[in-house]
Amino acid sequence: MRPPASPGQVMAIVSAGVVLANLDLFIVNVALPDIARDFGDADLGDLSWVLNGYAIVYAALLVLCGRLAERYPRNLGFLAGIALFTIASAACALANSVESLVAFRLLQAAGAALLTPTSLGLILATTAPERRGGAVRTWAAIGGFAAALGPLVGALLVTFSWRWIFLVNVPIGILALIIGATRLPRIPGQQVPVPSTWAAALITLGISALAFAIVKLNDWGWSSTGVALSFAVAVVTLALFVAHCLRSTEPFVDPALFRIRDFTRATLTMAPFSTAFGGFLLSLVLWQEGVWHWPVEKIGLAIAPGPFMVPITALLLAGPLIRRFGAARVAAAGLSVFAAGVVVWAVLAGPEADLLFAVLCVIPSGIGVGLTLPTLMGLGTSSLPASAFATGSGVINMIRQIGFAVGVAIFVAIVAVPAGAAPSVAAFRSAWWVMGAITLLGLIPLLLMQRGQPAVAAAGAPRPG
Repeated sequence: MRPPASPGQVMAIVSAGVVLANLDLFIVNVALPDIARDFGDADLGDLSWVLNGYAIVYAALLVLCGRLAERYPRNLGFLAGIALFTIASAACALANSVESLVAFRLLQAAGAALLTPTSLGLILATTAPERRGGAVRTWAAIGGFAAALGPLVGALLVTFSWRWIFLVNVPIGILALIIGATRLPRIPGQQVPVPSTWAAALITLGISALAFAIVKLNDWGWSSTGVALSFAVAVVTLALFVAHCLRSTEPFVDPALFRIRDFTRATLTMAPFSTAFGGFLLSLVLWQEGVWHWPVEKIGLAIAPGPFMVPITALLLAGPLIRRFGAARVAAAGLSVFAAGVVVWAVLAGPEADLLFAVLCVIPSGIGVGLTLPTLMGLGTSSLPASAFATGSGVINMIRQIGFAVGVAIFVAIVAVPAGAAPSVAAFRSAWWVMGAITLLGLIPLLLMQRGQPAVAAAGAPRPG
């Protein structure tokens, strides 16, 4: 019998699942015009649910799956997630309407929600405590790189057919299943309470209603019954979810987690950053397709330098900077660089196509993601107790996915054009200014929560407060 995989081998195996789950957050972006034409010129609001449905269900199930993962062997949970994701990917490739595509995307999201916390749980359980911060940064860098790389991979595959953006997952998933089944170590579960499916339903409905209301604002108006009802449903269900967490003896999200300062800082910062990241990445694709009228291959290549900066920055720069300046300051620098990159587009992008501008001006956003996302994940998870690895990481990732969904919804509400129509340059500028401002909101918890409280080692490196 072969010995179980080493920590490095575990990282390599679970990275396949991390890449699949995160790549599919944004791989659909460049395919939206092709999907719209294939399904009778569906409008942008309807198509946004191909993105948002995935992000919302992914977000809502992350904590539920994280809690379940802590009860059962994590290697089995990871393999089950890979299997479900692979089957759903094949179904997406066979979809014959927007509705069926959205439905199969929801199944994909369920698989992603199961494999994500179990992958991190496997890494944390097989890595020495002093190396966990670095391992988490690597894990997050791979995920961030895959998410940002989505438009490039999608552009290359769409040249054959948009269905290939889903079919490509099938052989990768099968290979990950075979290797994982034979090499992943068995990490036994712990006696943790079964999470509330009622609470999971509440947060799913709440975030869905919020995203739906934001997307429909321009179509229906603030005073419409539909928008008002959607916002009311969002407020009520999310309030009930919070009340459950505060009052239940077995809360879906344990409020005690938020007494860990670094976990709270990372979570509160992740929300605005992910919102801006989701909206900005979609905006680049739709700008270059709708305003500059570029083919998808050119769009993918123009965006590519940004994603390639993510692992370079995260793996080569973030660690030394954290050791010297501390995780909070590095994350703050990343937010500032990302916001500056967004503002450059708001100020300088014009209706005349400019390849050099497009290539150079995605680099700051890639650097910003590389400094921010892995650092926040390391900051938030390295201080968690062993019994809360999967749950805590699930909470941070849940906030991240909710941010993506809300960011897409805000962008669609501001730009508000049907697929194939000429979008307004002024609307894109407004959206970029909004995304830049949202990014900078993440500085507030980093700055306000760094003094007057005991420091907790974060991201695997000593740091000043």
